[in-house]
Amino acid sequence: MKLNKKKVIIVATLAGLMATTAAVEASGFLQKVQGFLRSDITVSVDGSKTSMKPVFINGQAYLPAKSEAAALGYDVTYNAREKRLELTNKEEQGPGEQDLIRMQGIIESVETGTDGSTRITVLGRGGSNWMVLSVDKDTVLTDSQGKKLDPKSLKPGQDIQEAQYGPIVAMSYPGQSHAAKVIVGSDHLVKDAVIQSVKKTDDGWQVTINNSVNGESATAVVLNSGKETQVVDQERQPLEFSKLKAGQKVRAYYGPIMTKSLPPISPVFYLVADTSTAAGTLSPAAVAEFQTLSWNTLTGDQKSHLKSKKEEAEVTLVNAADSGILASTDEQKKALADLKAKGGSIVVVSYKTDQDELIGPLSLGFDSDSKALLGYGIRK
Repeated sequence: MKLNKKKVIIVATLAGLMATTAAVEASGFLQKVQGFLRSDITVSVDGSKTSMKPVFINGQAYLPAKSEAAALGYDVTYNAREKRLELTNKEEQGPGEQDLIRMQGIIESVETGTDGSTRITVLGRGGSNWMVLSVDKDTVLTDSQGKKLDPKSLKPGQDIQEAQYGPIVAMSYPGQSHAAKVIVGSDHLVKDAVIQSVKKTDDGWQVTINNSVNGESATAVVLNSGKETQVVDQERQPLEFSKLKAGQKVRAYYGPIMTKSLPPISPVFYLVADTSTAAGTLSPAAVAEFQTLSWNTLTGDQKSHLKSKKEEAEVTLVNAADSGILASTDEQKKALADLKAKGGSIVVVSYKTDQDELIGPLSLGFDSDSKALLGYGIRK
């Protein structure tokens, strides 16, 4: 049996690395199997015999990864985020750099560590998509031209053209490690905002944001996506543009080049979206629109019990699955089920009534996109 000396990735569940077998079995991640150790079969690598003995399970041969990797000429590392073991051929890496991990990305935050080092949180791509790197006197820190930089010059929004870190990485999320080398690129604007609209264009996606997280009136910015644009959720996991909704909170990394138009237009590089149950805060115009829509939907009998005026109604954007809205017609039931299935949002408009102590407030749920009535909130 021969193995080519290439990078080998062995997928492993987290349970496979846990020490307590009983706990793993109870969780359903680990399953007992029976096999046979075949001492009569030899394993060779590039024609050279090894001491490895395969175990046959259901007719397939298995070899120990960790204990015998050295015989194959590989280094073994565990990628905590991807839950996998990585076997990398030592001979295919540069001398002295075989243990370092590389990533590209953008700086999310900068803080001073307890040891006086500078700690940067980097939003990256691929397997190394979120890391906290410690930059100290042993770190080679330069700009793209090779000019040495002071760690105090690091700030959110800066490109990380390349960071080399490791070999030791704390198995946390985000992972934490020492940076051996960091090359800093250009600066970008960073803004916490609320999405006003999302639309598909011939060239990609266009997201309009209001640069306020409180729904206050402010100048909007139009962000155009490109091939390098990355959208992630609050756990820094990839997110499709189609999942973004009006009213959703985001942190945008864009610019610094923008058009002088109103609203200004800029390419966007990273969007970190809040996909929690409370999807975000609607713009003032959207709040007023849904207040009017719900008011016009109420019957005369319902209005006779209201203690809230139309403009006093509470308007929130929530996840459809957690909205508490109960559909009545078949059409509403189907629309609500579709929204829940795709993780969509519902606008809930709530009024105080003179019956709150008895049966609770009156709430109406609307599709955030079509604005169709989906039903009423469950009352006591």
